[in-house]
Amino acid sequence: MTRIVAGAAGGRRLRVPPGDTTRPTSDRVREALFSALEAAGAVDGARVLDLYAGSGALGLEAASRGAREVVLVEAARAAARTAGANAAALGLPGVRVEHERVERFLAGPRAGAAGGWDLVLLDPPYAVDEEALAGVLAALVPLLAEDAAVVVERSARSPEPRWPHGWPPARQRRYGETGVWTVHP
Repeated sequence: MTRIVAGAAGGRRLRVPPGDTTRPTSDRVREALFSALEAAGAVDGARVLDLYAGSGALGLEAASRGAREVVLVEAARAAARTAGANAAALGLPGVRVEHERVERFLAGPRAGAAGGWDLVLLDPPYAVDEEALAGVLAALVPLLAEDAAVVVERSARSPEPRWPHGWPPARQRRYGETGVWTVHP
């Protein structure tokens, strides 16, 4: 069972997309991740972009904890429908779902947020290779707010993402088989 861990919708259950095309971030990992992000002041009032959103669990967790705007971007039709259903069921303000490939969304006009994105969450499928992920991270550079945080979740066996030139070193946390890298470009 996947649920919202804390905030206005804390404890509420989330549906997961049918089949095995997504791997929802565990409650334990989301709890640890968002505790650290909240301690850094990166969630409350933030504009959040959740790429490869799946069920929407990461972005909806941010909305539950006070993010003012959350955009869930998901290419898989069933997953985008599930994310939309979860967002509607929770009724949190400022959440919208974009059914589109991440690369296409980032290249389009809807990605250019006024003032930039404060928090970007990426949990790409294992099929997204390091080269493709590096391209997505590079596409984010002009779209970020000044004090943004970027979080990448991958298998703990994956190499550290290739960050865009000039970004500071990332902080890595490992939760069993899950690796989480956080950087403040």
